[in-house]
Amino acid sequence: MKLIYAMAGVVLSVLMIGCGQGGFAGYQNEWLHPQDMSSVYVEMFDAGGFRRGHEFKLTEAVCKRIEAQTPYKIVTDRSLADSILSGTVTTGSGVIAGDRHTGRPLEQEALVEVRVTWKNLKTGHILLDNETVYASASFSEQMGQTFDSSADAALNKAAHRVVELMERPWQ
Repeated sequence: MKLIYAMAGVVLSVLMIGCGQGGFAGYQNEWLHPQDMSSVYVEMFDAGGFRRGHEFKLTEAVCKRIEAQTPYKIVTDRSLADSILSGTVTTGSGVIAGDRHTGRPLEQEALVEVRVTWKNLKTGHILLDNETVYASASFSEQMGQTFDSSADAALNKAAHRVVELMERPWQ
């Protein structure tokens, strides 16, 4: 009988440890996104460098991802929005590997830096204050790949990371 009570005590203590703060092992059943808003106005991202056109692609990708992955709706009228998302995008390139005899690049990468600000217009609270995300994608001119196709892939990765920033922080 003592053995049964001892085992019951061990099982109970293990269960109590697992049910500590925040539920089972830190899991929660709360929404990932703030629920006091339902719409987002996405301003056209500013181009922070010499390359133009990437701000349009990033803005479009961010809007599509917000619609697909969050409970928010994109609105085109700023006065109807509950929140506003804005930022800048800078693209560049770098060399990953070069030919040791000629010095010509064999593999390069498109680099994207995005700075994002997100503001709740109902409360005036800044949800993201100049947060930065980075993304890159490689390309090789010898394989017929171009900077532009690589930059498009990197812009899509950056858009995905921007939408991830819109989730509540883990506690």
